[in-house]
Order: sequence, then structure tokens, then C-alpha cells
Amino acid sequence: MPSTIPYSPSLVLGSIVHPAAMDTLLAMSALQAPVDAAQDTLNSFISLKRGLEMTASELVNMNIDPKDLIDKMPEVNTQLEKAAVSYATTRVQQELQMQPLRAKVQLVNSGVESPIDYQRTVIKQMPLAADTLKMDAQYFSFDENEQKAQNTISNIQRFISLAGSDTDSDASFEVAQTAVKQINRQRQMHKIAGTLVLTASCTHRQASVLAPLVLDVDKAIRVWNQLFPDAKDKIRPDATTMAQIAKQEGTSGEKSFNIISGATHGSSFVGMVHILRKETTATSQQMESEVGEAQVMVDRKNFFSSASGSLGVEDTEASDEKSLLSRQEITSHVTVITSGVILGIASTDVQMAVKTFAVEEGKTTMDALAAMATTANTGLQSMQTLAASARSGQAFTELQANTVQSVLSKLGEIQGMKVKVLDVNSLMTAFDNYVEAARKGGIGVPINYYLKPITRTQLAQMWMTKYYPDKFLAIQGDDSAAADATTTQ
Repeated sequence: MPSTIPYSPSLVLGSIVHPAAMDTLLAMSALQAPVDAAQDTLNSFISLKRGLEMTASELVNMNIDPKDLIDKMPEVNTQLEKAAVSYATTRVQQELQMQPLRAKVQLVNSGVESPIDYQRTVIKQMPLAADTLKMDAQYFSFDENEQKAQNTISNIQRFISLAGSDTDSDASFEVAQTAVKQINRQRQMHKIAGTLVLTASCTHRQASVLAPLVLDVDKAIRVWNQLFPDAKDKIRPDATTMAQIAKQEGTSGEKSFNIISGATHGSSFVGMVHILRKETTATSQQMESEVGEAQVMVDRKNFFSSASGSLGVEDTEASDEKSLLSRQEITSHVTVITSGVILGIASTDVQMAVKTFAVEEGKTTMDALAAMATTANTGLQSMQTLAASARSGQAFTELQANTVQSVLSKLGEIQGMKVKVLDVNSLMTAFDNYVEAARKGGIGVPINYYLKPITRTQLAQMWMTKYYPDKFLAIQGDDSAAADATTTQ
């Protein structure tokens, strides 16, 4: 992916260049160049492979045999694999060398005051560079929904037959309890996983230039004496010393310091988001009753229930414990690194809720009713058979009604609190903001510095021009004349 732009807060427009800071940035940029080159090579082979596959498909659509083209694909695959391995190897090697250099870049720095006369210096925006964009995106999404329901037609049929024929109260209650547990238990798991890696780097055509650049010569001499404290290098503000220094122009040992007089800009965006959301919901309905308290009730009700075709005991006469277990787990890992721009990142509301259950009883119920109808219509039936069938039908109807009412009715979405998280949408919003800011311009960090050297001789000549304009030849070491002309106009 494109690298982030190396940047030192100590190197700003108009400041004095710290040689160590500049050397660190240049070293970091040199280490990043092989990584970017390997990435570009890998992307070019990926693009080549995709393009050849599409070309082969187009040839087939035009009734042209792409056999020779397909024969070249193994060679492309081999080169693609080599490029991927080379990229991985190069990046690991360069990253190990980059870590010590990154540790040298300090966020807070101190230095001497710039000798620029900001009252007369003007910062201009000039289109000296070019607008470019290089982007690389990789996205993976996975959505899985798993539902399990422990309800089968065999359990229902077994429950009906046993409940209708068994006259023992203990056994009847046990069967009812077991059947309810078997029929009315359902589990749902919903898992969403999404990973997005998005990188981009831009260069911007607008360069910032100090034009005109005007120096305060007295301040510049004080800066020189701070940067070069040795007695032989210092500048003494008197006419004799200045005249001697002015004659040393062009010697091999002439020292200087640099001022950043302009810069072109670039910006970068590196973002990664991985979000995993798991929703697990299990529902069960258990009918529990202590034997001692329910024994009399079961004995009394069992006879009437059997005679009338009802099943077991009523819900209001047993301990009905309903439990709903739902859990939602959200894991989000977001990384955004920008250079040259600060973006607005929007969060997304996640509803803490339990989704509705997919009831799988419909097909089972219809199959059971069809089976009962087939059984009832076979052969000659006596009055006892018809009565037994009626009781079984009533029992099954009551069972289904109670099931739908108490257990298998759809659970509406439970409204709960909302939680703000950063997800893929948040990263895409940030990237949209980045592209919009890059199009407008006026952003970025320096990627190319314009340096103005300031020598000891130059300062001496400027001082003599300022204080003895009629004694020596006037030599301008800055843009003072241009600034004065602009002011006059």
C-alpha cells in the first residue's frame, strides 16, 4: 500500500533547517522508495492478470479461440507470485530499518527564531506541481446466519398419542414437560464480519512560496552567532569586520545555513477497519412444577382432560418459567493515519436488539394435520373411532394454539439502547472527506523543500548596504528591492 509521507514538525515554511531532521526525512524517504516500487510492481501484475482473463472471455464471446492467450497465463501467475513474495520481503526488511528513524522524529522541537521579516514577506500559492492520486483498497465481507430448531413431527405425534392414552397423572405430566422442552427450543446465530483496508496518497499542484522573501539582517546576524558560536565564525557588527568578511565571498570554507523558502505539498490516507458482530439468541420454555404441590391437581384434572380431549394441565395451574437468552458481541478495530489533513469521522449507531425468530412450525403443522386427516379417512369408522379421532383432533388443535400463543409466536425486535461504533461506513465517510479536501486544495505536508542558503559573506554585505549605503556597492541578499517596489506601488 502507499506509504505515509515522512514529516518532521521542525521543518516548516520560513524556518531554519535542522540538518539532522532533514537527513532523517531523506533517509526515511529512501527506505520507502523500494517498498512503493515493489507495491507498484505487484499491482501491475494483478492488473495484468485480471485484464488477460477479461480479454480471454471477450475472445470467447467473439468466437475466437483464446488458446494461445491462456497458455501464457501460467507464466503470468509465476511472475505475480514472485512479485508478491518480493513485496513482502522488501517491506519487512525496510520496515525494520524504518523503526529507528521514526523514533528520531520528535513532535515537539525548539530552535532559534527565523530571521525573516514577516511584515514585508508574502506567502504565495503557485501551481508549480501537479495533482495526482494513487489508491489501493481491499475489502472482505462475510455474513452468516445459522438457525436451529428442535421441533420435529415425530415428537408432536408421540406427544399426542401418549397424552391421549395415558391415564397416569405422573407420566402425563412428565410427557407434557418433556414435549414442551423438545418442541419449543430454538437457537439463532447471526455473524457479520467485514474488513476494509484503504490507502491513498496525493500530490497537490499548489506550492507555497515566500515571494518576496525579506530578511531582517540584524536578526539574521544574531541567528548566525547562535548557530556558529566559535569566535572565528562569529559576526561582529562593525564596519571593519564586515568589510573583511565581505571579501571572503566564494572561498571553500565558507559556511552557511538554510531557510525553507518554499515547498510543494502532498497528503496521504491510510485506514483499516475490522468489525465483527455476533448475535446469539436462544429461547426455551420450561414447565416446571413441584410434584408435591401439583400431584393433587394432576390427579383431579387428568380424568376430565382425558375425557374431553384436553392435554395435561392448564398453563395457569403449573409453574411456567420462560427464559430468553440473547447476547450481542461487537468487536471493532479501526486505524486511520493521515498526513496533511484532519478528517471528520462519523460513528454509526448499532441497535442493541434481538431479531425475530424464524418459526419453522408451519410446514410441520401442515404435515401433521395431513397425516391425521389421512388416518381419519382410512377404513370404516365406528362411533368410538370417531370420538377418539375428535378427541385427538381437539387435543392437537389445543396443542398448536397453546404453542403459537405461548412459545412459537414471533418475537418482535426488542428495542434497546444504541451504541456508537466505528465501522466500514465510518472509514468510507472519512475517505470521502479526504478526497473532497484534496480536490479543494490548500492541504498537505511538504514533500519537496525549496532552500535558500544564507552565508556569512551575504549577511556582511547586507549589513553594509543597510548602514553604509553610500560607501560600498549595494548588494541585495534577499528580495527587499521587490518588496519596496510593491509597497511603493
